Amino acid sequence: MYSPFDLTGKVALITGGNSGIGLGMARAVAEAGANVAIWGTNAAKNAAAKAELVLTGRKVLALECDVSDERAVEAAFAQTLRELGRVDGCFANAGVTGRGGSASFFDMTADEWRRVLKVNLDGAFFTFRAAARHMVERGGGGVLVGTASLAAIEGAARNQHYAATKGGLISMIRALAVEFARYGVRANAILPGWIETDMTANAIGNDKFARNVLPRIPVRRWGRAADFGGIAVYLMSSASSYHTGDTFLIDGGYALF
Repeated sequence: MYSPFDLTGKVALITGGNSGIGLGMARAVAEAGANVAIWGTNAAKNAAAKAELVLTGRKVLALECDVSDERAVEAAFAQTLRELGRVDGCFANAGVTGRGGSASFFDMTADEWRRVLKVNLDGAFFTFRAAARHMVERGGGGVLVGTASLAAIEGAARNQHYAATKGGLISMIRALAVEFARYGVRANAILPGWIETDMTANAIGNDKFARNVLPRIPVRRWGRAADFGGIAVYLMSSASSYHTGDTFLIDGGYALF
């Protein structure tokens, strides 16, 4: 029987894992056998996600952690190791989008620029650094996965700070793939298209936006959190043992059309 997708005995850490794409990935890896740690800043969402995930029969740890805080990341990672013993797959998924709606780039403040970079780019850096150090010191390899965005490869007008973080994340992933391949650590990026999440609710819920964008998606629907379960399991599993430094576009064909 072909069984590389069996994640029994492995541990996945997913930042922003209490909702949306992160929770979709957490569900899938847990159902494939992995124990799971989810980090999020909303205690109520953390508790609800944990209550759902424990139904898989796996160990589940839910921690409050602001990934833009270096000390908080180090503390949360240490607690994750104490309670779950190891981290085999680290998914840097936590992120924020820009504020201000259709505000011009001219009006973007330095504080707003830094707010988005702190979470999306600094947060991924702090998270990956802790995970990579652990994986190298423990031996046996591991997996680093970053959630980027179509904004990294398309012109995200009036959202330059968000685009910059996602493009930077892809470049970081590629550098990690090269530096840590010798230790059996693989690194890949995921680029979601238009997915139904809390972050996109305002846009997708806007009738004018939906009329303009939905017809451009060849599969003719918005993406769902569950659409990211398969790629999460694949990247954590031995089925992808020779696959690193890649960028996975999961957008229903939007970027092609």
